Amino acid sequence: MTATTRASATGQQQTASRLPNQLLRRLRPASLGAAAVRTLCAGNILLLLWMVITSLRSTKEIFVDPVGLPTHPRWENYTEAWKTGGFGPALFNSVLAAVGSAIISVAIAAPAAYALSRTKRKAGGPLTLLFALGLGVPAQLIIIPVYVTLAKTQAATHLQLLDSMQGLLFVYVGLAMPFTVFLLTGYFRTLPLEVEEAACMDGAGALRTFVQVVLPMARNGIITALILQVLGAWNETLFALVLLTDTANRTLPVALLSFINQQQFSGTDWGGMFAGVVIIMVPVLVLFVVLGQRLIAGMTAGVSK
Repeated sequence: MTATTRASATGQQQTASRLPNQLLRRLRPASLGAAAVRTLCAGNILLLLWMVITSLRSTKEIFVDPVGLPTHPRWENYTEAWKTGGFGPALFNSVLAAVGSAIISVAIAAPAAYALSRTKRKAGGPLTLLFALGLGVPAQLIIIPVYVTLAKTQAATHLQLLDSMQGLLFVYVGLAMPFTVFLLTGYFRTLPLEVEEAACMDGAGALRTFVQVVLPMARNGIITALILQVLGAWNETLFALVLLTDTANRTLPVALLSFINQQQFSGTDWGGMFAGVVIIMVPVLVLFVVLGQRLIAGMTAGVSK
């Protein structure tokens, strides 16, 4: 009986000692971080679903029950938003501005980032830091200098830079340079030098090595830079609102603002407003779904050095 009692007591002590250890394991920073990320993702998914559901409801239904389901889905909200808001031409302008600025900025930034990542001169570090410092300049501070510069350049060269897509493209490319160069510089530093040295020994010059060897290896980083620039230009509102005054040239965010202003004067159609938001949001979601893995791979590789 004594041995049995001692064995039982020992088992209880071991069980009691395991409980705090299990609790500590569950409270580790990694577990807490994973739980926080899951909670944030779940909240974002619920918010997206609520926006889509609300876009199919009438204004009366939204005010009666803001989080309810539509009794009769109103698909005409999308038709009304598309026609009244002028989202058709605005969609074309947004695609042109986002994709065009992304391609041009990466085409300019990639050679510069490669040169900065391979240079052994003392100026390489300060130049990289100079591009990084450009990330801390708020857009609100440079909107007036940019507008004045475009106006003076237009007056001197007779190029249509104000109220034109080409002027907006120039601005988007300039805004993308600091981050794109900084991102690609870090990514190019992760690429092995042995492959470039082998290409040089085979007789390839610097340009051929960059085009045929380095760029294929840096595919994920380049795609990441393209995606991030497309997202930034797609959602940009301030410069598009200031630089574009003609209705035919406005982008989707500006068209949505104009649509909201129209609704305020004619009676707010909340279902139509949410439909307009969903129209702007869907292309970005599709881009993330299709190229999300490459985006993650490019960003994680660029951060490693």
